[in-house]
Amino acid sequence: MSVTIGIDIGGSTTKIVGFRHTQNASELVNPLFVRATDPLTSLYGAFGKFTDINAMELSDIDRIMVTGVGASYMQRSIYNLPCTRVDEFRSIGLGGLYLSHLKEAIVVSMGTGTALVYAKEGCPARYLGGTGVGGGTLVGLSKLLLKMDSIEHIQALCAEGNLANIDLRISDIMQRGGMPADMTAANFGNVSDIATKGDIALGLTNMIFETIGMVSIFAARNYSIKDIVLIGNLSSYPYAREIFTKLSEMFDVRFMIPENSQYGTVIGAALCEAGDTAE
Repeated sequence: MSVTIGIDIGGSTTKIVGFRHTQNASELVNPLFVRATDPLTSLYGAFGKFTDINAMELSDIDRIMVTGVGASYMQRSIYNLPCTRVDEFRSIGLGGLYLSHLKEAIVVSMGTGTALVYAKEGCPARYLGGTGVGGGTLVGLSKLLLKMDSIEHIQALCAEGNLANIDLRISDIMQRGGMPADMTAANFGNVSDIATKGDIALGLTNMIFETIGMVSIFAARNYSIKDIVLIGNLSSYPYAREIFTKLSEMFDVRFMIPENSQYGTVIGAALCEAGDTAE
């Protein structure tokens, strides 16, 4: 048995996953993530915790594939094990296809910002661009408007929210038409004087996911495909599934949030072969 380790190093969060290879199959080892004040502390903390939890010896590990913005901080190998830095967009594409079991899709990595990748089995991943709107936007605007930056607290507030007190919708400006009545005409375009913190939290969440959703839909139309796979930390946000389901119905696309979606990029990194490495 041999093990391939994938590591995605963020600014202060590191995700890690492994594949156990036997003669007949490769088994995904449950991924995990850790937080720390700097990338290297986060990296070594994640590696130590992961190998301990899964009873892995260093001699079991065949190679380590590293990706993410924090990979540039690595100046040497991890415990003298073979380490290779791999392209993040390639990792996003591979991870999205693996988790969704699709052969072709737009894969959307929703983290601090948002990156879009066109992925097709057997072809190089194509980075399409992205948007600065993402989890960082949610936290930053919540800190300004709600005086809080805890994702868990923002989520809790959303449960009390009512978008009718925040957004201008089609039903507010049209009695009849070809568009759904609850479609957003303008985010934060109908803010009520009595809007609560819950209303604002839900309005922010809705605005961010709708922005990401529409950018993704335009990308999918450009490639004449309907499948859009959502990965990254923000994909596990409770209201994501509800909002993207509504967008799927409105625009005749298929948004998918697969199991382990928040680990899509690091899973893709572990799946990269030597030929997929980045300089």
